[in-house]
Amino acid sequence: MSTAVIKGMEVSPRRKARIAGALYLATIVTGMFAEGVVSGRLIVDGNAAATATNILTHRGLFQLGFAVYLIEMACQIVMTALFYDLLKPAGRSVSLMAAYLGFVGCVIKSFSRVFFITPLFVLGGTHSLSAFSVEQLQALALLLLKVNDRGAAMALVFFGFYALLTGYLILRSSFLPWFLGALSVLGGLGWLSFLYLPLGYRLFPYIAAFGLLGAISLIFWLLVFGVNEQRWKEQAERAESARIMSPVARMTSPETVLR
Repeated sequence: MSTAVIKGMEVSPRRKARIAGALYLATIVTGMFAEGVVSGRLIVDGNAAATATNILTHRGLFQLGFAVYLIEMACQIVMTALFYDLLKPAGRSVSLMAAYLGFVGCVIKSFSRVFFITPLFVLGGTHSLSAFSVEQLQALALLLLKVNDRGAAMALVFFGFYALLTGYLILRSSFLPWFLGALSVLGGLGWLSFLYLPLGYRLFPYIAAFGLLGAISLIFWLLVFGVNEQRWKEQAERAESARIMSPVARMTSPETVLR
């Protein structure tokens, strides 16, 4: 109950929390690099010709951005699995539901990166696309990049639901401070603004700033303090006892006996 086995080694809840914090930090750093340094530098919104020129001129940087996007998603998938295990004592079913939502967001965002790398092939002058003019290929490349962006925005909705449930679990937990849960819930509500894309894009700078504050707070706590291991074990034991006793209680209840 209190440990997980990774490569034959027992990992304590506190160490598991620190690993999750490190992966969370890696997710943010890689995402900021790929989005800010690569996409922000190469993609010119509304200018297909300039975007195509940037991509072809900095082909290596563009390919690096794609690789970093994939590393970001790999870190986030493992982090989601660790958070599921870490927060199970606060609510097994809710933690599982949160993990499913987080994984769906990761799948959508990972798939959207196919549209990020495809412009490199579109602009590469392959023979199968020789029927199209240069301007048409440039416009198609920019369209594919916009689809990538919309896919990532759609994933934010699932991450918003994930953050809401994760925050709820932290609030219910006895091994993490309540304010981390409150920040997660508020951040999740912000990401849900992407249910209506124009609103989400308009509020994005404010939502991202607040979300980053909550993420940094959680990362700092996990890396420095981890979790209160004794309280984690106590809550895990209570949750397991309740789960085991629940069917027995139903079988021995007066209503069941009368049936």
